[in-house]
Amino acid sequence: MPDSSPAEAPVHEAPFRPSDALTEAFADFVAVVRRLRRDCPWDREQTHASTRALTLEEAYEVADAIDAEDWEALEGELGDLLLHGLFHSRIAEEAGRFTLEDVLRRETRKLVRRHPHVFGEEAATDVAATDVEEVKATWEAVKRAEREEKGEDEEASALDEVPEALPALLKAARVQQKAAGAGFDFATCSASWAKVEEELREFRATEGASPKAREEELGDLLFALTAYARREDLGAEDALRNATAKFARRFREVEEQTDEDATREEMKQRWEEEKRS
Repeated sequence: MPDSSPAEAPVHEAPFRPSDALTEAFADFVAVVRRLRRDCPWDREQTHASTRALTLEEAYEVADAIDAEDWEALEGELGDLLLHGLFHSRIAEEAGRFTLEDVLRRETRKLVRRHPHVFGEEAATDVAATDVEEVKATWEAVKRAEREEKGEDEEASALDEVPEALPALLKAARVQQKAAGAGFDFATCSASWAKVEEELREFRATEGASPKAREEELGDLLFALTAYARREDLGAEDALRNATAKFARRFREVEEQTDEDATREEMKQRWEEEKRS
């Protein structure tokens, strides 16, 4: 069973203490989840594996609400996502793996430990982190120290913490971020863009080759584009998501304003009109 001892930092300063109403609301939420696991036939039968896809779906619905700036929807979706956190914790508790308290205390300790510029002795000194890059560097340094304290393999890769289940584009960006944190990165944005052009030439050169060969070169091109986006502080995942949404919006307009038997040229003309509008 994981250590459930309290965090060793004074995190409970008065302005940050949850109100009695918030504490009561959280307790009610936990109680509801526990009762569902006991009394609802469907909830009682669920496992970590059976709800995995639903948990991912809830995370994407949170992202959709944020993209739409629909704050009412976000309120509901955050509740659904929190429900999944409580639900998985309850399943684990019933199996004797860990408890919700273990989850909360572990995350609290981690946040405190990885923010010494906020909670540590250096917080009130001139050596405290003062910008985002310093905070990132501190975060990675603390994580390395944690791995050493756990006696983890010194040969462990910097990429080990990248989840396998991430969407391909997001995973590419995370892998590149980890590699860059270990010192493996393009020296400049120009060098990164040169790699994009190189991969584009190689992809074009595969014309007439097997689909497998072309797909491999296409992957290299997409990976290079993702790297360039990261260097320019652009979110490749968000960029593609927004472009897809824009295409879908325009295509629906074209569908609504053209006949079913419209020719390709007529649809293309309508598409260009929609772009201009």
